[in-house]
Amino acid sequence: MANHSTIVNTDRKFLLLAATALAATSAFSVLCTLTVQSYQRSRKLAELKASIDAGDSTPDLSRRTSVADHSAGSSRKAKLHVTKLNEFGVPESHSLPPISQTDKPVEWDQVLIDEQLARNRVFLGSDGLQKIRDAFVIVVGCGGVGSWIITMLVRSGIGKLRIIDFDQVTLSSLNRHATATLEDVGTPKVESLKKYLNKVAPWVEIETKVELWNKDNATRLLEGEPAYVVDAIDNIDTKVDLLEYCHNNKLQVISAMGAGCKADPTRIQIDDISGSAEDPLARATRRRLRLKGIITGITVVFSSEKPGPDKAALLPLDEEVFKQGKVDELGVLQDFRARILPVLGTMPGMFGLAISTHILTHLGGYPMEEYIIGRNRTKTYTTVLHSLAGQKMRLEGSQKIPLDAEDVGYIVEEVFRGRSVVSRESGGSRVALTKWLLEGDWTAQNVVLMTKEEARMHEARVLKGGEKVEVVYSDVVLDLVKRRFEEEKAYSRFRE
Repeated sequence: MANHSTIVNTDRKFLLLAATALAATSAFSVLCTLTVQSYQRSRKLAELKASIDAGDSTPDLSRRTSVADHSAGSSRKAKLHVTKLNEFGVPESHSLPPISQTDKPVEWDQVLIDEQLARNRVFLGSDGLQKIRDAFVIVVGCGGVGSWIITMLVRSGIGKLRIIDFDQVTLSSLNRHATATLEDVGTPKVESLKKYLNKVAPWVEIETKVELWNKDNATRLLEGEPAYVVDAIDNIDTKVDLLEYCHNNKLQVISAMGAGCKADPTRIQIDDISGSAEDPLARATRRRLRLKGIITGITVVFSSEKPGPDKAALLPLDEEVFKQGKVDELGVLQDFRARILPVLGTMPGMFGLAISTHILTHLGGYPMEEYIIGRNRTKTYTTVLHSLAGQKMRLEGSQKIPLDAEDVGYIVEEVFRGRSVVSRESGGSRVALTKWLLEGDWTAQNVVLMTKEEARMHEARVLKGGEKVEVVYSDVVLDLVKRRFEEEKAYSRFRE
């Protein structure tokens, strides 16, 4: 029995040792496999980084990247070209030269690209991401808004970009530009962006144009059947020309309105230009396009935040500046603004992120519901306008009043905050505007918001009965109306 027990114990030890050896061998094999895989990934990443042009030590050089193939599973190829900048930081040819046939091709590893875009692929799906990888987008204007659009399109794997801007990076650009640094000051904005983004996604083709877009070069700069043209221009004349050209040539366009003097991120909206409100640049653009027969069909990003006497506004020019010459001759280019527009650095970025999100979801086929446009209740405003015109007919025999539906929306929502001055009740279908004083004009400083029942009582007692408002209403109501009219008077100069 003892011998048998010894043999059994020996067998068990042998089996235990064998199992331990086998497990160790398996663990070692797994460890070796993981080590090799880790090394291969590290080597590929090192090769990718090494392939990126180290242009920091030679700031007068720029690199051109071209993608030969955007099909799924294929390797991306890029070619390098060096061009010299003049003393102003502008390429000597004012545009990048064509890629020569002697340039050395660089192959980008598709596995690394897929890993870099993994989150986008999970969100949009493989087909959606591939549509973005195949897309060509043109961005006109590479400042505070445009730089963020370009940056996020590149980070999201857009296939090809053409970026157009004549201007250079300045010190004041650094509060809002997405990529510019101190060493970029004085160099073209487009080259600054490309230099930075080539270190983020060198497999994205970025074509730069150091030029001012205008009608004369429109066809050349917008050629190539872009999926989107983005307007990030802050000059009203050039903006309107670009939007007119895109509309007439059936180019998909999205336009950034004014981010200057804005601070409320909850008021940023996306809509057709016909639905934009409380944005001076949008209003001016709308009016000029209307003269060209264009009323709808252009998507815009704007802020419905109202201006005010205590908010930022366009800074006046010092007297000393006027002595230097005519104001219209003081800008970088003729007809471009010379005064400084106050800009909170975060707002252009949010405009740019809203636009890039719109483009990516649209191109990727991501299901998006119709945009909710804040409190822009067009039908309600039209109904209120008709009701006010009916009151004028009853009092004066004419329905013509110097207000439109947009003015009514401004008065209802911004001046009176959507609440009756009497009961402070709110409600779209229950409110109405009424003339305040019979002897005053039919303007924003002599109409007030009430419920329909209160407006009928006001018309009967004050406008037709001749009673004084001081007799009909309490001091609380009178003080509120006075404050609202004073505020509107201050706001009105921003709405011209």
